Amino acid sequence: MRRLFSLVVLAALVAPLAADDTKLKVKVGDAFPDVPLAATQIEQLKKDAKTVSIKDLKGKIAVVFFYPRAMTPGCTVESCGFRDIAKDFPKDVVILGASSDTVAKNDEFTKKETLTYPLLCDTDLQLIQSLGIQSPKGKVAQRLTFVIDRDGKIAKIYEKVTPKEHPKEVLAFVKELAAKK
Repeated sequence: MRRLFSLVVLAALVAPLAADDTKLKVKVGDAFPDVPLAATQIEQLKKDAKTVSIKDLKGKIAVVFFYPRAMTPGCTVESCGFRDIAKDFPKDVVILGASSDTVAKNDEFTKKETLTYPLLCDTDLQLIQSLGIQSPKGKVAQRLTFVIDRDGKIAKIYEKVTPKEHPKEVLAFVKELAAKK
């Protein structure tokens, strides 16, 4: 009886793991998925555009940091951290925040925190799911960052992000990458 109980408990613990599709679906060297998304401040990237995708940034290095929800404590710290050092990134680097929030919510976040870069709005979770970074806690992204090289390939993936220190960590890597022209 005890053995049967142990097997049932083990099966109950393993089943959710087998159903978990939040595993990263890309790796360094892969092409970053080309999913067109609405964005705040899109005019910084493309004039008269409704969406932007990675192919629009070809020839530039892109930093795409995903955050779960706009205007929450960790997301605000991380976003403001990138804002505060944006001027220190090389000229051909594009910084993009990304979440499943709406354009209206991200626009409110941009104005409240005076963010200086566009925020991608993946409301349908197309990019989030194609990367395998949907949070098991709901229809939001996990906190991860991707650095994409000038050819649209993933140069670095940050899976463990500490919001306060992370922007400086990314800056150091991007400066090295940009120097490799």
